[in-house]
Amino acid sequence: MSTLAERVVAGDVRGAARLMRLIDDALPEAEVALRELWPRTGRAQIVGITGNPGAGKSTLVDRLIAHLRAQGKTVGVLAVDPTSPFTGGAILGDRIRMQDHALDTGVFIRSLATRGQLGGLSRATSDCARVLDAMGKDVVLIETVGVGQDEVEVCRLAHTTVVVVIPGMGDDIQAIKAGILEVADLFAVNKADREGVDRTIRDLRSMLELNHVVGRDAAHEIAIVKCVASRGEGIEELWSAIDAHYQHLRNGPGLLQRETQRARSELVEVLRERLLKVALERLAKQGAQLDDLALQIAKRQTDPYTVADAAARL
Repeated sequence: MSTLAERVVAGDVRGAARLMRLIDDALPEAEVALRELWPRTGRAQIVGITGNPGAGKSTLVDRLIAHLRAQGKTVGVLAVDPTSPFTGGAILGDRIRMQDHALDTGVFIRSLATRGQLGGLSRATSDCARVLDAMGKDVVLIETVGVGQDEVEVCRLAHTTVVVVIPGMGDDIQAIKAGILEVADLFAVNKADREGVDRTIRDLRSMLELNHVVGRDAAHEIAIVKCVASRGEGIEELWSAIDAHYQHLRNGPGLLQRETQRARSELVEVLRERLLKVALERLAKQGAQLDDLALQIAKRQTDPYTVADAAARL
């Protein structure tokens, strides 16, 4: 095992941070370490936190960290932020609201840039979650960027997907538009001290019944938990619901099904990247550069389908 992989397995924070940087930059050294770490993964409980902007996801994650640490669990956090159009880095950086845990050796927080990826997740998110898993973190929390309709991708990575909604912002309508009903394993109705919380809960229940949605696991009913994250209210109940869902998966075929779904998504992504790289290399050998081809397509001198066919035949 390489020195970097050994450092990660030993729980070394600097080693993990270095590997995540290599992953984010898509450098070859990252893949070497990930191959070595693969047998050491598959033990962490992965929880996705998603929902519309302003729903209080970061505050909720902050309080979940505190609750889990009080239980003696180690925690890894991946906060997927919007990408800076100038630097390619995460605009928000490490979440300011989570800095109370910055000096806690049992907590590792990392911000990742989406880099244009759809679904609210960075392409590096899954690999970084593996690193936290290999470090020995008991729970990995993944907070998505909060852009609305593209948030559904988190369900392919997490064992349990928590959708955060708040009263009075039309989340019931947004849930239908974004397909949120289909990806949610449970709902957290945050800011439950606001007027209209009971109506929001009724609307969610009605939509679930109307759409005959019982969760991605048909044998598990979707829970709806009220909380006020800013005051720490309802956090214990929320975690109990999350853990109950995870234990339900472990006690049946659900956990393996979700791991298989995740593996399929990862394999498709790796294949896509490898095939794209090969195609571009083939075109380059023929003296065709991507920018030149794009210019020809823009001038209507050729079309993308013909170029793609040519790359496939080379």
